[in-house]
Amino acid sequence: MLQLRDLTRRFGDITAVDGVSFDVSDGQLTGFVGGNGAGKTTTMRMVMGVLARDEGTILWNGAPVTVHDQRRFGYMPEERGLYPKQPVLDQLAYLGELHGMTGRDARRSIMEQLERFGLADRAKDRVEKLSLGNQQRVQIIAALIAEPAALILDEPFSGLDPDAVDSMTDILREHTVRGIPVLFSSHQLDLVQRLCDRLTIMARGRVVASGTVSELQAGGPTRYKLTLGGDAGWVRDARHGVHVVDVDGPTALVEIVQEGTEQPLLEEAMARGPVREFARVIPALSEIYREVTA
Repeated sequence: MLQLRDLTRRFGDITAVDGVSFDVSDGQLTGFVGGNGAGKTTTMRMVMGVLARDEGTILWNGAPVTVHDQRRFGYMPEERGLYPKQPVLDQLAYLGELHGMTGRDARRSIMEQLERFGLADRAKDRVEKLSLGNQQRVQIIAALIAEPAALILDEPFSGLDPDAVDSMTDILREHTVRGIPVLFSSHQLDLVQRLCDRLTIMARGRVVASGTVSELQAGGPTRYKLTLGGDAGWVRDARHGVHVVDVDGPTALVEIVQEGTEQPLLEEAMARGPVREFARVIPALSEIYREVTA
């Protein structure tokens, strides 16, 4: 398990990361989301030792993380670190050898990954000859080739087409099945909601929400959609404990401010006429994100 405890990083008078704490559990995909400047990349760089931390602790399997531990982490930085003039295979083999692999083992692993990403026929091409999406694929392979103990990936899905997203998802799941913790950042909230076991949301350098998608949804406001046989305008004058979010003809979206008032509201609606629908509205991750980062 990778554990972050009260991580803080300052740049002059600016506190970019302010007391950040969360866990990346073994065998789980943990999504890391937040707007530009929220502190995600700075946090990941501290985990990898690329940036020093001003305060806080990083634990790996319960002990303070060491340089040796960090060398075993697969890392994909925000700024891509590929050499544009080098052939793909030669460059990846070199990076594999830096991780302690033999040249033969590195090339075998690389060719397997290139095949999975549909790039086997581009192995001898220089990186600069590839499209940006294919360069992204090569960067991902660089993080995967040395059997990493953990994966720290900054925007790994950026620029990938749907097929490559599926391939990447399969590969990450293969790693989590083996018990490897995976932390990845993304601005694609629908993708995060679909893939992640847990997620952490940052805003202004701080963690503002953390948990499974279900936990975050349960912690949001309790809202119901009420659809009637006639106009729902009367709901605006409903009893205390109900906040009307929106009314559109026969449909009203209400927020239950006082627990238990949803039943009297339903009873009043039924007394007034037909009720077509009365259902709990489960918020999407995008709605939760907007609420906690506001």
